[in-house]
Amino acid sequence: MLSRRLIRIKTLHVLYAYFTSSDPSINKFEKELLFSFDKTFDLYYALLLLIIEVKKYALKKIDIAKNKRVPTEIDLNPNLRFVQNKLIEQIEDNISFKNYLNKKKISWVNYPELTKQIYQKMVNSDGYKNYMDNPDHSYSADKKFAIEFFINHLDSSELLYQVLEEQSIYWNDDVEFIINMIIKTLKGFNEKNGNRARLMPLFKNEDDKIFAKKLFRKTVVNSKEYLELIEKHTKNWEVERIAFIDIIFMQMAIAEVIEFESIPIKVTLNEYIEIIKFYSTAKSSTFINGILDNIITSLKKNGKIVKSGRGLVSN
Repeated sequence: MLSRRLIRIKTLHVLYAYFTSSDPSINKFEKELLFSFDKTFDLYYALLLLIIEVKKYALKKIDIAKNKRVPTEIDLNPNLRFVQNKLIEQIEDNISFKNYLNKKKISWVNYPELTKQIYQKMVNSDGYKNYMDNPDHSYSADKKFAIEFFINHLDSSELLYQVLEEQSIYWNDDVEFIINMIIKTLKGFNEKNGNRARLMPLFKNEDDKIFAKKLFRKTVVNSKEYLELIEKHTKNWEVERIAFIDIIFMQMAIAEVIEFESIPIKVTLNEYIEIIKFYSTAKSSTFINGILDNIITSLKKNGKIVKSGRGLVSN
């Protein structure tokens, strides 16, 4: 589930914490890195759970309306389309989903206002009204609405971000990414899979976990050597004047270029330049790109960069 870009970003965060810590410990901060990955996985399940919580809230509203002293015809015969959504039921019954929630004790029980707010936003939307009135009661129609729920009703909720910040310092930066992963998950659901529909694993494969740990360790262990390279190739500019986060970026990029033989140089550079756009100015990204180009040219001449694999030898 975790993309290489998100792995790099989380590694950056932990490296920053490591280098600014009064008690830096490689083992301690490596555990912190892996813990941050686990928390991202928790968020994946927590946000999936939200659509079920909204469904439960809708059911309570229906029950309350039926038990009015003088219920209306609509109260007695409500439109059950949303609360009987086949895809939501499939998530709710999913064996892996239920096991993970029980294991991690993930719940929204302490945040009823969030569920209420998301429900109200949903029922007031044109998409919900069209869905409820749609004569097509197929699984595909239910699936389409469930996907639209995650697209339209979560990312813009300020209350959701406040609640997530209360629960974990790791979550707010991950919301957009996780929503995209949930959408990708639901698109892969099939009615025939029943309660065994596939949810995403934390890592696509073991290589991604190894990549994260190695990138963190190599950047830490070789940080002084990489800093000297940066100083050497920073003309007319004192390193002390470069933002600390930019230095860590460059140290990570150098570590990746040198230590990961199977990753093309262009891929590494493009990834770091894209990431740094979110953390620095446009001028800063251009400046860093220039320094890295000079460093990589020098490393190539000195035989410090060895790439293996198809299409990588001359990269």
